[in-house]
Amino acid sequence: MATLPTHVRIVEVGPRDGLQNEKTLVPTPVKIELIDRLTDTGLQTIEATSFVSPKWVPQMADATDVYTAILKKAGVRYPVLVPNLQGYERARAVGAAEIAVFTAASEAFNRKNINASIDESIERFLPVMERAKADGVAVRGYVSTVLGCPYQGDVPLADVVRVAKRLHDLGCYEISLGDTIGVGTPAKARAMLSAVAQEVPMSALAVHFHDTRGQALANILACLELGVGVVDSAVSGVGGCPYARGATGNVATEDVVYMLHGMGIITGIDLQKLIETGRWLSAQLVRDNGSKVGRAA
Repeated sequence: MATLPTHVRIVEVGPRDGLQNEKTLVPTPVKIELIDRLTDTGLQTIEATSFVSPKWVPQMADATDVYTAILKKAGVRYPVLVPNLQGYERARAVGAAEIAVFTAASEAFNRKNINASIDESIERFLPVMERAKADGVAVRGYVSTVLGCPYQGDVPLADVVRVAKRLHDLGCYEISLGDTIGVGTPAKARAMLSAVAQEVPMSALAVHFHDTRGQALANILACLELGVGVVDSAVSGVGGCPYARGATGNVATEDVVYMLHGMGIITGIDLQKLIETGRWLSAQLVRDNGSKVGRAA
């Protein structure tokens, strides 16, 4: 068993993955202030927005306005999600220096979500990968449903490994492994990460857990013990897969940081500022704070 990492990089996904599933449209100024507040906490990576079709994701229709207006701090990365070449071109037009592409390890989920097989979904963003490589743009890859699918149930580990390796081979510098519906437990999370790490270096892997069944922190700890050093999370626990029963959102960044700091692991994040940001966002969204630390502080 590897020793725990001394540093962990948090990838804050609240502004994109978190807000995109909010039922009411979040005003553009609120999104901009959220990202600026998150920047001020010391986060190194903040997923800013998504250049997808406004028809499919109305919440992200203001991607250009948001990305243009945020205060970009030196040394902080602001990746954006792009589904295709058109989205890539829109992102590049406003100066995005890092993008993310996505697929799933579940054939059924891909079919329902984007009407394509896994292989077809990857084929769709091959032109994006080629352009990004030519332009010197970093690409992060998301693999969802790595521990279970709302449609097919169990997802074979071999499928998770194959998809993660394919993305890495195509040039994704980092692969985020997502338990999209929050069904994982520590033993399953550990087995999944261990299997993927046989084919993709641990230094190129990140974990992305949803807290639907209250297992996210335990799963993260199990993966930290294997040596993973990057964790995705969302301030105040916003978001969650709309197809998951009882979805409660992404694991809250405040809760992850509290746990890491309590273990002596360095994040570079000001927890108090993060807590204040989570409370502010919850008030803006008129919803309960999904962070236990935020509620208890």
